[in-house]
Amino acid sequence: MRCSIARTLDVIGESWTLLIIRDVLQGARRFDDLQTNLGVATNTLTSRLKRLTDAGVLERRPYQDNPPRFEYALTEKGRSLSPILLSLTQWGDAYLAGSEGPPRFIVHEPCGHRAAVKVVCTHCGSGIKAKDVRMVDAPKKAVRR
Repeated sequence: MRCSIARTLDVIGESWTLLIIRDVLQGARRFDDLQTNLGVATNTLTSRLKRLTDAGVLERRPYQDNPPRFEYALTEKGRSLSPILLSLTQWGDAYLAGSEGPPRFIVHEPCGHRAAVKVVCTHCGSGIKAKDVRMVDAPKKAVRR
């Protein structure tokens, strides 16, 4: 499909997938830890980990030989999903937290303050809102024969 959102959802759009990425970002690396943290069925977790590994989002690394055991680490491709997870967190905090408020806050470690995700133009530095942008087709690349 010629849509970046559709292609992205093909990799990370299944249930549990973003929660797995969230937990690995927060330090969970081993299958048992992920399964315990998430409460997801083992067959579902196995399927999602394989898909994320095949897509290059996670890397599977051995940590024990007998019996063979593996842990999962985010690749650069996987780490680059962090802003998406932060944006989803911020959206959930704003619209779904209810009267109790958000369960957690995003804190910027270097300064120690609560942080908010802001999308900015890489050219001028201005904040970007949906009404300020439009999608245009990229030029077609020449096909070599």
